[in-house]
Amino acid sequence: MTSTSLTSAPFAPTPPPRTLGLALFATRWLQAPLYFGLVAVQGVYVYKFFYELWKLILTCVGGRATETYVMLAVLKLVDVVMIANLLIMVIVGGYETFVSRIGLQGHRDQPEWLSHVNPNVLKVKLATAIVGISSVHLLQMFVDVHRTSKHSLLWGTVIHMAFIVSAAILAYMSGPMAARADQIHSEIQLQHREATRPHPDGPDGPDSTTPVQEHLPAPGPALPIPAPRAGEAGAESRIGEAGFPSRTLLEHFDAEHPRLFDREAVTRLGKLDFLPAGHNVVFTGPPGTGKTHLAVGLGVRACEAGHRVRFATAAEWAVRLATAQAAGRLDAELAELDGYGLLIVDEVGYVPFDADTTRLFFQLVAHRYQRGSIIVTGDRPPGRWDEVFSGPAAAAMADRLAHHAEIVRLDGDSYRTRWVTSGR
Repeated sequence: MTSTSLTSAPFAPTPPPRTLGLALFATRWLQAPLYFGLVAVQGVYVYKFFYELWKLILTCVGGRATETYVMLAVLKLVDVVMIANLLIMVIVGGYETFVSRIGLQGHRDQPEWLSHVNPNVLKVKLATAIVGISSVHLLQMFVDVHRTSKHSLLWGTVIHMAFIVSAAILAYMSGPMAARADQIHSEIQLQHREATRPHPDGPDGPDSTTPVQEHLPAPGPALPIPAPRAGEAGAESRIGEAGFPSRTLLEHFDAEHPRLFDREAVTRLGKLDFLPAGHNVVFTGPPGTGKTHLAVGLGVRACEAGHRVRFATAAEWAVRLATAQAAGRLDAELAELDGYGLLIVDEVGYVPFDADTTRLFFQLVAHRYQRGSIIVTGDRPPGRWDEVFSGPAAAAMADRLAHHAEIVRLDGDSYRTRWVTSGR
């Protein structure tokens, strides 16, 4: 049910930026030379590392290296590497956050932290890196304690503890700040969707593209799902082509219903970074916990981002593949499915499959391995698919599907049962 405040007034479009605003925004490029300067500093630390390493090797070969000397030299090398890591985070993360997108989505070497980098994440990671560097410096003092004054040791410990406390406070504060920002962002996006969607009782009649699901309750607390990418005129046609059973959105998922639910994983998946990488997603859990809702929500999001999507239950996929094989065009069918950036296989586990059908599913998964994404929903994880799929191909299929997959477990009572028993 949509509140009056969301539908009574149109969503005001964002005015185009003025010339002064554009000029101020363009000044961000003044920071670019600073990051290239840090790249030069990175080169200095590379030279420093190999210089210290060469000194250590010569001292060890000459037989003049004591155990304390080796330990201090190794700690010095570790210190250089950790400072270089800190520089990398500042260079790449700072440029991505404050200057311009680098466009590494889908790159096989993209750092894990860069996929969700923002000022809060960057500050926390920098703080923890500084704590690590301080730890190495303090350890060097303790190893060489005979030549370290008590005054230096005391203040080194105090400063290190101050770094730890500061990092802990920063991490504690960044959580609520990020959650609040995501909540506001989701509310704005939801208002935009509701205001721009044709009203069912409007002058143009019912909205055929947004069916009203009277059997579902009002949306629960919204997930902090990132905003979809810029849509295209063909988004509606792609959504219609996908074959979704209903048009459910990620923003409408009741995140408070499942007892067990990884909010961060779904938020990360909402960015759709798994699609260009050809990775998979598996939603597993009892019936009625929202697996299909999340799968369709990701599918709709993918359609809005320009990807073609195909949705069907596992039984329907089995019929489609078996029909293609009987007609002698299974290879052509698999090649045709390459045109879809995302395939959704719903309800795995409710209908058992024989060995021949299992081989067909294996060919589908093997054909798309690391080339195209698949979302699977089911009542059990891939490790138990031998209970559903027969024959030796079951284990190989589960292995390929789960190799590059985000497995999200949901647990709780059935959403539908709760809705029926509530009497609404």
